[in-house]
Amino acid sequence: MLTREIIDQLREVFGPINQKIGFAMAASDHPKQSELREMLTQLASTSPYLELHETGEPSAVPRFDITNENGSTQVRFEGIPGGHEFTSLIVAILNAAGLGRLPDKHLAAKIKNIRPTAIRTFVSLSCENCPDVVQALNQIALVNGQITHTMSDGELLPDEVERLGIQSVPAVYIGAKLIHSGRASLAELITKIEAESGYISASYDTNPQDLGDFDVVVAGGGPAGISAAIYAARKGLKTALVAEKLGGQLTETKGIENMISTTYTEGMILTANLTKHLGSYPVSVLEHRKINTITEKKGSKEITLASNETLRTKSLIIATGAKWRQLGIPGESEYIGRGVAFCPHCDGPFYKSKPVAVIGGGNSGVEAAIDLSGICSHVTLLEFQDQLKADDVLIKKLHSIPNITVLTGVKTTDITGNGQKVTSLSYEVRGSGEKRQLALDGVFVQIGLSPNSGFVKGLVETNAHGEIIVDTKGRTSGQGIYAAGDVTTTPYKQIVIAIGDGAKTALSVFEDMIRAG
Repeated sequence: MLTREIIDQLREVFGPINQKIGFAMAASDHPKQSELREMLTQLASTSPYLELHETGEPSAVPRFDITNENGSTQVRFEGIPGGHEFTSLIVAILNAAGLGRLPDKHLAAKIKNIRPTAIRTFVSLSCENCPDVVQALNQIALVNGQITHTMSDGELLPDEVERLGIQSVPAVYIGAKLIHSGRASLAELITKIEAESGYISASYDTNPQDLGDFDVVVAGGGPAGISAAIYAARKGLKTALVAEKLGGQLTETKGIENMISTTYTEGMILTANLTKHLGSYPVSVLEHRKINTITEKKGSKEITLASNETLRTKSLIIATGAKWRQLGIPGESEYIGRGVAFCPHCDGPFYKSKPVAVIGGGNSGVEAAIDLSGICSHVTLLEFQDQLKADDVLIKKLHSIPNITVLTGVKTTDITGNGQKVTSLSYEVRGSGEKRQLALDGVFVQIGLSPNSGFVKGLVETNAHGEIIVDTKGRTSGQGIYAAGDVTTTPYKQIVIAIGDGAKTALSVFEDMIRAG
């Protein structure tokens, strides 16, 4: 099942393991049970500290637990973690052995304060967003010791998927309650689990932790933020980087063919390279953090994080990028994960042989419609403008596919459902004002990006789109506040431009500090 090349690579990856890690495999009559046994046998062969044993416990589907040297079980896989989830398995093995990138001391303390609970995540092996959520929840379970997490392959559990009404992955459950759907950071997941399960100690974490003073704090861990932090550190400035996730949007990007110096790379590879480069400089990296407030105090900016930590800085660089824009219409937020989706690659398989709509006529919308046409019974593309905005080659391909209908000059007005899932979409023909309705099962929103600038509202000037207005050197209207990358008015939202923008802005900070004496 695993190639010789992969097995050799895993021997090197698992080399640092120095404690027993077990694969406790349940008994199952499922046709794929032998496939799971083969995978786990091959994995166990890569290290003398890995071992497979069969528990005899019955299971309807292939299933195994990861156990540490004490026999403790926090992480379970229902199904065979192949595809994108193979990485989740490898990371879980390393984390169980205390290796890899684990939550830092303060986050670990927060996690340990969550009450015991059982968490389950339904995934699709083709989902590119699922591994991040699975890996984060596995870490939460391993750190806490009283929390368990199960990854469940929805394809092998169709009855449960149907019973729970799952139409989007990853879908995170505590009991029968859906607590999260879609991509999320570790910090977001901790917050949601805390809200559902509560704390062991209600008085925990009432006093903020002081992280100290810095010359520069960079908010954001994407290409612009990492570039800014590196350039600031190179100038000898005491630098901290605060980010929900290193890589930002980059981690959601598959193929990259316009990054100068390489004909092709992928988002995760570029993220790993940027993170490695960042690690070679004395930058205090505060990952899985979100900024709550920024206040002026005695000539510096005090930053309070959602994790109840504080730090102060002379200069702040905002490089928080952008996120998928939502329609903001009735029914959209209510049915996210139950018919409203943003990732055709992740959630498209749930709409096999069903009618769906794609909102947005740019490249992302047209590409989504083309991809979904091979899965869904029919795809209706709706665009607000009178013409599609995508590249000509994509538009020609779109019009050549018989089960796609294109509607231009229409405004989507609301999404309706039956309380469990989406059943229809309503739109208005802009020229005549005529209102129409489409019966469908899913709506994929592809209308571009919205800048992550809400946390600095009132501190700096923004335009009508929420982009932070900057001058040619990245300065904003706020004293000592700079901005770089997709969150700003800098034209052309491209990776290579964001990297350059981050570097330029850090140099501006240094220049201003020198002039100020």
